[in-house]
Amino acid sequence: MGDLGARERSAHGKTRGAGSGRRRGSGRSGLRGSDVRSPEGKTRLGEINTASGQTVRADHFVFACGPWLGKVVPEALEGRIFPTRQQVIFFGVPAGDSRFAPPAMPAWIDFDGNFYGMPDLETRGFKVAADAHGPAFDPDRGERVVTLEAIREARTFLARRFPGLKAAPIVETRVCQYENTSNGDFVIDRHPSLENVWVAGGGSGHGFKHGPAVGEYTAERVLKGGDGEPRFSLATKGKVQKRVVQSSVDTQNRPLIDT
Repeated sequence: MGDLGARERSAHGKTRGAGSGRRRGSGRSGLRGSDVRSPEGKTRLGEINTASGQTVRADHFVFACGPWLGKVVPEALEGRIFPTRQQVIFFGVPAGDSRFAPPAMPAWIDFDGNFYGMPDLETRGFKVAADAHGPAFDPDRGERVVTLEAIREARTFLARRFPGLKAAPIVETRVCQYENTSNGDFVIDRHPSLENVWVAGGGSGHGFKHGPAVGEYTAERVLKGGDGEPRFSLATKGKVQKRVVQSSVDTQNRPLIDT
């Protein structure tokens, strides 16, 4: 989440149960993979402790834990991060067919059809995923096998919008998660009780591509202070999930690439 300097550390990763998390500290801290306890204190956090007995001390701490954020920092975000189960399918592209790879094919989204995807990058396959929120998901214990229903829906969509891939083989599947906030905006704010602790997350399905900007913004807030973007505040994050769906320009559901 940005370089906060030698005395600042960022905690990020996934939890292994209530009140703990897997973190990777900065290389300068000497930490690799380790379970880190949730922050405790009244006004400031002096250190975080790992399950393996290590201690990390810093002037500032940033917890950027993705879908585990509500578990790791429950005082700030419990009930305000809504992880959902998102299924991703990669379809094989016919050999020698360049229509589905860059530069001919960009990243795309069909708002009306509620699907988005990526071109065939480095021969990994043509990515297709439902843009609609999936069911609630526990990133520690949730089932990570794609359902047959998801595959059928993706094939139906391909047949309509990318007919050239309607019979394409599946080369990879995976279950990921969105870390949604109630309004779909990031949450980047100071902890409500610990003045030197910050939380950063709520990518709501868009976190990765905004990563560099989010890191720069978070580092600026932590090191220099000042007023932050009101939309990113904890105060704007409720415990009821909402979402605004945009409309597609092409309302005819025409094939994007014909056979």
